Amino acid sequence: MRKGEQTRAAILDAALDLASRDGLEGLTIGLLAERMQMSKSGVFSHFGSREDLQIAVIKEYHRRFEEEVFFPSIQEPRGLPRVRALFQRWVQRHSREIASGCIYISGAVEYDDRPGPIRDELLQMVLAWRRALLRAARQAVEMGHLQPQTDCEQLVYEMRALILALHHDARFLKVTDAIERTERAFARLIASYSTPTMAHAA
Repeated sequence: MRKGEQTRAAILDAALDLASRDGLEGLTIGLLAERMQMSKSGVFSHFGSREDLQIAVIKEYHRRFEEEVFFPSIQEPRGLPRVRALFQRWVQRHSREIASGCIYISGAVEYDDRPGPIRDELLQMVLAWRRALLRAARQAVEMGHLQPQTDCEQLVYEMRALILALHHDARFLKVTDAIERTERAFARLIASYSTPTMAHAA
């Protein structure tokens, strides 16, 4: 990358770290300039406004999420192997975010009732991930891995609920075995939807 691109990437990396810790609303040009040992005008020259910076952070978070969770998982065979991979990698990523925080979750709390470009961007990212989970679940039904009557919307709802419980218990309650409990709950959830053959294989 050219020097300007390198500087922008470094600023964005620092901004993502600050937003993960303090939330998107806690991200200010002043804090970022101090972290980067740059002037405020120097930071502004790369992003233009605080809102542009916040949106860039959301996009970068989503890009990294896709690289770590989505893209490796869709290399798995369609059906339950892919559903399991998506969830397991999601848990793995979340386990690394326990100390810092998940922008998808913290952003939803910050912007659930605040219309505007930041909420719109965050919403689109979250909905894109939800659609990916739904697609994988429906393919598992088509492959005969999940029962024909499976309510895929409900299955994905319950998968997301497990991640929210993991976030709450690991970060707020400091439950040390929250990840193990999440994995056991997911195994029971999948077993309840699986066809007899797949349940036996598991």
